Amino acid sequence: MNPSAENLRRPSGGTGHSAGASPRQSIREAFEEREFGFMSPHGCLSARSRGRALPETPCLIRTAFQVDRDRILYSNAFRRLKHKTQVFLSPLGDEYRTRLTHTLEVAQIARTVSRAMRLNEDLAEAIAMGHDLGHTPFGHSGETALREIFDASFSHNAQSLRVVDRLERRGRGLNLTWEVRDGILKHSKGYGKIIPDDPREQPATVEGRVVRVADIMAYLNHDLEDAVRSGVIRESQVPPNCVKVLGRDHSERATTMIRDLVFSSGVTGGEFRLHMSHVVYDAMTELRHFLYENVYRSPHVHQEFVKAKKILTELYIHFLEDRTILETELESLEMQPYGENNESHERIVADFIASMTDRYALDLYTELFFPAPLV
Repeated sequence: MNPSAENLRRPSGGTGHSAGASPRQSIREAFEEREFGFMSPHGCLSARSRGRALPETPCLIRTAFQVDRDRILYSNAFRRLKHKTQVFLSPLGDEYRTRLTHTLEVAQIARTVSRAMRLNEDLAEAIAMGHDLGHTPFGHSGETALREIFDASFSHNAQSLRVVDRLERRGRGLNLTWEVRDGILKHSKGYGKIIPDDPREQPATVEGRVVRVADIMAYLNHDLEDAVRSGVIRESQVPPNCVKVLGRDHSERATTMIRDLVFSSGVTGGEFRLHMSHVVYDAMTELRHFLYENVYRSPHVHQEFVKAKKILTELYIHFLEDRTILETELESLEMQPYGENNESHERIVADFIASMTDRYALDLYTELFFPAPLV
């Protein structure tokens, strides 16, 4: 499934007053009024959200984007991120990043940049918190497995949107605002440019675009740090230009990237655009290329991902044939009951596989395929 306008059909309803609302101004309305005074004209005002697919009574205290952030935070999919791999398999050590810690680092960077640019911090944080909810176990090896055995167009960003729209709350979804859904769907950039030239490849809001760049800033920093910690690479191998321009440690690199984005961005051709200086942008691009060649495609990491892909492939094939156990496992994960919404069996199994944590997949694989000792 590729990001498209069809995925983001405009919802009906907005976030305004509901029928019978109190004539007194609510806390939410007071804050929405404040946004008009302090927010940049390029930011997305909470009161002007395009709304939700299913209209609902607005919260008296929180803005629409605060509500979205909270719904994501309390979702089952968000909690499962703590046991999903970023690059290095979670069982290898407690200090390595997981999808959860990655998500929190992206959210922190996105909020910092948004505050400096006087954008909507709550919108940026909500997008960041939800951007990886659809990631498979075992990092991108799981995504590759589902592309090969389920659908060549499977992508974690489209799956993240599916999680918030269809899979959470036993199939009812989270009913998020259009802007948050747009940012989640379009956050991924693969190995493309850090800031694409084509505006159609980017989220509709500036906040969504900030999250897209914050995602790269976060993983460049923490994947490099984890790779050195694991011994996959040595600090001395990092390209000298990257060290000279970006800094020697996580703090220096993050500070350099964030400051450069904030001070280089501005209005171009009547539209606010994110920019970075050529020096910093080129150094980030060089560092990303270095990580791809020396970390993500390293024999050590690749070997583990091959094993992980085999586990998920065999689980997928098994559950295509065994619907009884599948129904039980879906219930244990509090997912949509089997057979609802006329989903294909293959689609349900793919959702099940994508929702697993690394630990859950390993335990289930052991239970299904390893011989049990006699008691």
